[in-house]
Amino acid sequence: MTLRTIESLGSLLGKRILVRCDLNVPLDNGKITDDGRIRASIGSLRELLDGGAGLIVMSHLGRPDGSPDPQYSLAPVATRMSELLGVPVQFADDTVGNSAKSAVKDLENGGVVLLENLRFHAAETSKDHGDRKAFAEKLAAFGDLYVGDGFGVVHRDQASVVELAELLPSAAGRLIETELGVLERLTEHPVRPYTVVLGGSKVSDKLAVIDALLPKVDNILVGGGMLFTFLAALGHPVGKSLLEKDQIDTVTGYLDEAQKRGVRIVLPTDVVVAEKFSADARHEVAAADGIENTPFGENGLGLDIGPETAAAFAEVIRSSGTVFWNGPMGVFELAPFAAGTRAVAQALTEVDGLGVVGGGDSAAAVRQLGFTDDQFGHISTGGGASLEFLEGKKLPGLKVLGW
Repeated sequence: MTLRTIESLGSLLGKRILVRCDLNVPLDNGKITDDGRIRASIGSLRELLDGGAGLIVMSHLGRPDGSPDPQYSLAPVATRMSELLGVPVQFADDTVGNSAKSAVKDLENGGVVLLENLRFHAAETSKDHGDRKAFAEKLAAFGDLYVGDGFGVVHRDQASVVELAELLPSAAGRLIETELGVLERLTEHPVRPYTVVLGGSKVSDKLAVIDALLPKVDNILVGGGMLFTFLAALGHPVGKSLLEKDQIDTVTGYLDEAQKRGVRIVLPTDVVVAEKFSADARHEVAAADGIENTPFGENGLGLDIGPETAAAFAEVIRSSGTVFWNGPMGVFELAPFAAGTRAVAQALTEVDGLGVVGGGDSAAAVRQLGFTDDQFGHISTGGGASLEFLEGKKLPGLKVLGW
């Protein structure tokens, strides 16, 4: 099967196109703190507008639990999208109600309507196909064509992702095309050495991707909260650091399997240990096998990789031909524990090959730390979707578009 692209839809002139984007941006008191996902959607939207279409843009934001919640309104997104597109974006303050119907009725060629948060309706994420289809039918009544361009949700069975694409002539937008092109480079004949950098809080979140990548990569660098389960598997005490005891045997198996395959799993040799989870907490660098030898003893809390480890990780990254990074190295939101994540990000900008920031917290981290998107080979808009693709799963939001 071949992904259906915008060209497959034929002439766009005079058509009303429902566009599923991923505009799930972080908000702080109603202000957007990272507009990366909005900016990533602009290319497809401009192309569709240039083709003479009127656009009905849809997205979710946060987890409003199936009912309207003002803190998850897409109203700030409409304002920012209008600034980036350079055209007015009409905001409908409901999704399939009177405001949406009125806005769509008045939509002209070259115009844009943004519907309110899809997840204000429980049917959007319902486990019942019938519920999802009924909601999708209400959305489908607004348009002639459907373009799926929300890569961050293609791994979800949701009404606006799957059922809606089945109800109208549908195709993938340019963002999804780009994401798939990068992921194919990671899975089919990557330039070696191929290095994967894994962080984030839990090993359990990364089990399937480790399983899938172990036979394919040369190096796996482990940071973030998940590193402490690896250290515990080697018999090292980890104080009060995040630990998944039920995954120790699994991690031990990965270490053995990697050794058999000749894959290097590179673990931290030093970590930043704090007395508590706070930006003003006392902290110091400790050997990875000596966390409890700090003044904090058994209460020591590992919150970042140490400088020696950061330098070692950076050396491996810079010498690689392909790098995929998913998950921060520490609690980057707190300045004293951001150095490890910053070092990995900096090294990724210096890769003489393909360096991919795998979405989610990693994408948020690089922007918060002052890096710009154009410094990297690619910043994915979908952390979970990227991981599931690399795991070899068939993603419903891609399958429905012909993939």
